[in-house]
Amino acid sequence: MEEEFQVTEEVLRKRPEMRRDGYLPGDRVKGKVLHARYSHYMQQLAGIEPELAKELSEAGARFTHHSSIAPTGTISLSLANNASNGIEPSFAHHYFRNVIRQGKKTKEKVDVFSFELLAYRALVDKEALPHGAQDGSTANSLPDYFITADDISPTEHVDIQAAAQKWIDSSISKTANVPTDYPYEDFKHIYLYAYEQGLKGCTTFRFNPEAFQGVLVKEKDLKNTVYTFTLEDGSTVELKGDEEVEYDGETHSAANLFDALKEGYYGKF
Repeated sequence: MEEEFQVTEEVLRKRPEMRRDGYLPGDRVKGKVLHARYSHYMQQLAGIEPELAKELSEAGARFTHHSSIAPTGTISLSLANNASNGIEPSFAHHYFRNVIRQGKKTKEKVDVFSFELLAYRALVDKEALPHGAQDGSTANSLPDYFITADDISPTEHVDIQAAAQKWIDSSISKTANVPTDYPYEDFKHIYLYAYEQGLKGCTTFRFNPEAFQGVLVKEKDLKNTVYTFTLEDGSTVELKGDEEVEYDGETHSAANLFDALKEGYYGKF
């Protein structure tokens, strides 16, 4: 942070406040001053902690960024029993994760439960089920406040990130879950709305089995999706995504086998 940088017209164009403070092209300024006084994030911080910003401009900092929110699905599942999703609600309280296994040509469908469902079963009701589980019965269902990503509208997902990123000085990411039958104009509006809210980035997820089913899959999506397989004799077989099928000496879900064939793991499809 003690390194000196030369002030250029481009720097002054990006930070006009430096020109107002008397800097001219050719002047030199230390990194700690650029960071503490002229980064947009530190200017925001100076609005509530002016003395801290002043001290950083004089003493320097050990780093230029201190916080970020990244997608944490795999990490939280692997290390914390699915306990944390960053600023995401749970994808679902019960779903499947497609895992790549060494020596297998298709991904393996693995059951996953949200941490809150497991905790609720352990502490309150060991028979609790997600809303609409299995036959759609609401018996033993979780309380209404156990929401998932699909319970939040795409624009509400954007609003959550917009609120969270104010004090995130590095990267931030969350996913706006979009229904499969979402109208195109509404889908397009998500990105325009994200731009208007000043989001650093916008990620959407829409289940589309024709393109790719994704890493996380809900049981109802698999049951409601029919895959058509063409056999060597030209005949076809239709299977629901969650049906198991034996092929090439292994047992697969129809959805994962369809993806493997499409992606060329078994040669030409």
